[in-house]
Order: sequence, then structure tokens, then C-alpha cells
Amino acid sequence: MKISTKGRYALRMLLDLAMHRDDGYIALKDIAERQKISKKYLEQIVPLLSRSGLLKANRGYQGGYMLAKEPELYTVAEILRLTEGSLAPVACLDGEVNDCPRAAECITLPVWQGLSDVIQKYLESVTLKTIIDTFNANGADHYCI
Repeated sequence: MKISTKGRYALRMLLDLAMHRDDGYIALKDIAERQKISKKYLEQIVPLLSRSGLLKANRGYQGGYMLAKEPELYTVAEILRLTEGSLAPVACLDGEVNDCPRAAECITLPVWQGLSDVIQKYLESVTLKTIIDTFNANGADHYCI
């Protein structure tokens, strides 16, 4: 499994908003500058995050974006599922039902299910607040997304 640029940038954008949440609505250009991400790329991610209720938007002179809820309520799993579609390590585990005709006799299926469970459990346990707290405890030189 490989996390796409969209997933990584969405996480960085939401972390930036979490770290600056006391500043009110934040302009996209400010996020883009701080994160060294193209503003145009962020403009493609914003509708996805807004429609899902993760962002609040304000238009006009003092416009921008802010988190719709507290940072501890955003899990990395939620953000990546939204941007990546699935966190399953193999295609047969993408849906709720495994439609693979070989599932009943697949000797490797338990391996992939175990891996999927570990990935899900870990990413559900990490919130925006967790990442920020780890960053603040370890310093900027010890944490990278």
C-alpha cells in the first residue's frame, strides 16, 4: 500500500489548520506557503475535505478555511480513507464483503487480513492532536509526514 500525494497533502493541510486554529480562518495561500505545497493542488483537495465536513470555509476578504471540529476528533484513518478510498493492502479486502472467488481456499488471506487489521487499528489511533503533540515533544527535526 502506498499513500498518494493527495492523502499526504490533505493530512499536512489539516495539520497546518490544527496548528493555527487560534488564528481563525486561514487563507489557502498561507497554508501553501508554510507547507511548500502548490496552492492549485490544495484547491483540488479542498472540495473533498469540505464536502465530507472536515473543513469550514468562509469566503470574502477575511475568508479561508478552518477545521470543523477539534484536532483530537480527526483520525489519520478517516483522512486517508477519504482521500485514498481504501486502506486495504490487497484488492480483495477493499469492500465490506470479500468477493474473491478464491477467498475460501486462499492460504494467504489471513496474512492480508491481519495486515489490514494492524493498519486500520494504528491509523485509527493517530489523531491530528497526536501528531502535533509528538512533533512538539520531539521537535521539528525528528518528525516528518
